[in-house]
Amino acid sequence: MFKLIKPKATGEKGMERLELPLLPLRDIVLFPSIPMPLFVGRDRSINALELALSRDRRIFLAAQKKAKIDNPKESDIYRVGTIATILQVLRLPDGTVKVLVEGETRARVAEFIPSKECFMVKVEILESSEISDTERVEVEALCRGIIEAFQEYARFNKKISQEAIENIQSIEDPQKLADTVAAYMPFKLEVKQKLLEATHLPKLLELVFGHLRGEIEIIKTEERIKGRVRRQMEKTQREYYLNEQMRAIQKEMGEKDDFRSELQDLERRIKRKKLPKEAAAKVRHEFKKLKFMSPMSAEATVVRNYIDWILSLPWYEKTKDKLNIEEAARILDEDHYGLEKPKERILDYLAVQALVKKMKGPILCFVGPPGVGKTSLAKSIARAMNRNFVRLSLGGVRDEAEIRGHRRTYIGALPGKIIHSMKRAGTINPVICLDEIDKLSSDFRGDPAAALLEVLDPEQNHAFNDHYLDLDYDLSQVFFITTANTLHTIPLPLQDRMEIIRIPGYTEWEKLQIAKHFLIPKQCEQHGITQDNVIFSDDIILYLIRHYTKEAGVRNLEREIATICRKVARAVVSEGPEVRIELDESKIEEYLGVIKYRYGQREDEKDEVGLANGLAWTEFGGEILGIETVVMPGQGKIVITGKLGEVMQESAKAALSYVRSRAKSFGIDPEFHSKVDIHVHVPEGAIPKDGPSAGITMATSIVSALTGIPVRYDVAMTGEITLRGRILPIGGLKEKILAAHRARIKKVLIPKDNEKDLKEIPSEILEDIEVIPVDRMDKVLDIALAEPEKLKPKGEIPIVDGTFYDQREAPEKIC
Repeated sequence: MFKLIKPKATGEKGMERLELPLLPLRDIVLFPSIPMPLFVGRDRSINALELALSRDRRIFLAAQKKAKIDNPKESDIYRVGTIATILQVLRLPDGTVKVLVEGETRARVAEFIPSKECFMVKVEILESSEISDTERVEVEALCRGIIEAFQEYARFNKKISQEAIENIQSIEDPQKLADTVAAYMPFKLEVKQKLLEATHLPKLLELVFGHLRGEIEIIKTEERIKGRVRRQMEKTQREYYLNEQMRAIQKEMGEKDDFRSELQDLERRIKRKKLPKEAAAKVRHEFKKLKFMSPMSAEATVVRNYIDWILSLPWYEKTKDKLNIEEAARILDEDHYGLEKPKERILDYLAVQALVKKMKGPILCFVGPPGVGKTSLAKSIARAMNRNFVRLSLGGVRDEAEIRGHRRTYIGALPGKIIHSMKRAGTINPVICLDEIDKLSSDFRGDPAAALLEVLDPEQNHAFNDHYLDLDYDLSQVFFITTANTLHTIPLPLQDRMEIIRIPGYTEWEKLQIAKHFLIPKQCEQHGITQDNVIFSDDIILYLIRHYTKEAGVRNLEREIATICRKVARAVVSEGPEVRIELDESKIEEYLGVIKYRYGQREDEKDEVGLANGLAWTEFGGEILGIETVVMPGQGKIVITGKLGEVMQESAKAALSYVRSRAKSFGIDPEFHSKVDIHVHVPEGAIPKDGPSAGITMATSIVSALTGIPVRYDVAMTGEITLRGRILPIGGLKEKILAAHRARIKKVLIPKDNEKDLKEIPSEILEDIEVIPVDRMDKVLDIALAEPEKLKPKGEIPIVDGTFYDQREAPEKIC
C-alpha cells in the first residue's frame, strides 16, 4: 500500500520564496531525494558553490537548454529546477571541484537577482497539488505498473543491479517512486525536464509509466535485430560446412581438384623460371609448406600469393639496348625540341654502354617548371634506348611501406611501388620515371624519401630488399629518371644520389617551334581534323603565346590549341570536310574569348616614385615582382607587408639600413627614420614570397620614395644587397631574364658575379634586352632612377674605419 503525503497549500500568497545561488547543469536533471555527484569547472558555477557553502549549504540546480553553451544567459536555463543540499566537496588539482548533492524539492525561478559573481535567483517551492479519492486508486495502479515495468526493464538491461530493483520496490511514497525511477532511466533531457515540471501526481506517474514502456519496446526491438543477425551468421557457417562436404564428395568421385591443379601449375612455373640461388631456395621452401596446407586456410592464400609474386618478377629478362647514337639522337629530336643538356647526357651514356659491356644505370633528376616536358622526355629516352618504360607518381606518398612494401605478417600485405613497377616493366633494365619526387611527404608511418636512398644509390640498389619479398633484388640495371619542380623540398642526401639536370622555361621562339612541329599536328590528329582544315600562321601562334598563355612550359598553350581544334572540328561536322579556316586575331578571340594577358604592357607605362621592378623565380618560371614603398609622417615605424618570408624581411631591413647609412650622400635628412613611417609592400599579398634577391629592388624603391625621384618603368633588377652596398649573386637567372623579356623590359640589372651565367641565355633574348652587370648599389641607382643627377652627395659620409671622406673621393670599399 502506497502512502500519500498531503501537500501544502499552493496559493500565490502561500508560496515560500527563497534567495539561493543557481548552478546551471549540462545534460543532467536532478530529482528530489536523489543524491548525485557533480564535477564543477566553470568559474561562475564554482562561485555559486562557494556562496552556498558559506551560507546554509543549499543551492538551486537547473538544467541548461543547450549543453554546448559555456557561458549561459538567463534565457538559456530552464525555470524549473531542484533545491539541493551540498553533502561533500572535493577540490581537484586541475582546479575543478567534485561535489555530492542531494535533491530536496522542486522549485521555480521567480526572478533573477543581478550578480557578477554567479547566478542568484529567488525561487518558489512547488508542491504537488491535492488529489481526489478517485485519483488515489489511479495512483495506486500506476505505482504498481511502474514497479512491474521497471523489473521487466531490468531483465533486459544488465547494468541495473538487484539492489536498485529492491530499492524501487521498497519505496512507499508515489512522488519519490516516480522521481527515483526517472533518475535511473536513460530518458532524454527534455523528457526528464518535463517530468520535473509535472506537479500533479497522477499526471507525473502516467508520464513516467509511458516513457518506461517506450524504453522497454526499444530494447525488445534491439534484441530482435540481434537475433536476426545471429541467425544469419549461423546460416553462413552452415553454408561453409556444406561447401566443404561438396568438395569432399567431388574428390571421392574423381572430379577435378582445383587446389591440386593449381599446385601442379605452380610447380611447372617454378621449374621453368630462372631464379637467383637465394630466391630459388626460398620458393622451394614456401612451395613445400603450401603442399601440406589446407586449401581454405588463410595462410595458404598468403603463401600462394608470395610464390606468385616471386615468379612474376623479372630476374634475368632484359631488353637489348639500341646503341646506335645517330638513331637515338633522331628519336630524341623527333619527340622534343631543344633540351640539349639531357639529350647530350643520354647520348653520352649510350656511347659508354657501347664500349663497356656492363654499366650501372644512371640516376638523373630533371628539375624545371611544369609543362616543359620532363615526364615526356623520360618516355622518349626509353624509346630511344629500346627499353620498357614505367612511370611511378610519388606525389602525396607519405608511407615508407609504399616504397619498400609491407611485411607478410600483415593482412593484405603487398610489395612496394618499386617492385610493382618492375613487375609491370617485365624486364630487369627498364626506364623508371619517379614523377614529382619533390612532392613526397612524411608522417608517423615513416619517411618515403629515406626509403628511396637505397633505391637511388648505385652502390646499394643491386641488393634492394623489399619488406614483402625479403629477398635481395637487383635494381642496378634500371635507368632511374626523377622529375621535380623545385629542389628545396628534396632532402640533401637524396639530392646527392642524383645527377641534377635543370630544364628551364622555353623562350617564345622555342614555344613557336614546339607548337608548329609537335602540338598542332598532335591536336589535329586527336580531334579528327587535318592541318588543311585550320591554318596556324607564325604570327597567330605568337599571338596565342603572348595573349593567352603566361607560363614557362607549353601545357596551357596546348590546351588553347586543343580548344581551337574542337571549334574547327565542329565546323567540319557542320559544313563538311572541305572546310578551311585561316586563323586571325578576330577568329582567335571568337574561339577563346577576350585576351587573357597584356603582352608588352605594364600596369603603368610611366616612371613612378617608390615603385621598382624586381625579378622573382617561382616553380612555374620567372615573374616580374613589383615592390612599392610609401613614406608618411610618423615616428619611425617600418611596415613590411606582402606575406614575406623571414629571409625577405631581413633583406628589406638590410636595404633600409643601407639607405640610412647613406642618407647624407643621397640628399636625405639623416634623421628621417625618426620623423617618417615607411611602408614597403610587395603586391599579390596572398602568395608567399621569400629569398634575398629582391634586396637591391627594395633599396631602389626606398631611395626613390625618400628622395621623390621616380624609378624607370622599363628597368628590372635582381640581386642581394649587403649593408655596405655590395651586390651578391643570385640563382634562377635564366628564368628571371625570360620573365623580363615576356614583360618587354628594356634593361635588366644583374649581379656582376652572375655574368658568367649569361651563356645559358638564348642569343635572341639578349638581343632584345640590355643586361647590365653591377657590383655596387650606386651604379644601380644611376641606371634605375629616372633623374639620377638629383641624387647628389651632400656632406661627408663615414666608412668602415671611422674616417670621413667626401663621397666623390671615397675609396672603392665605401658603400
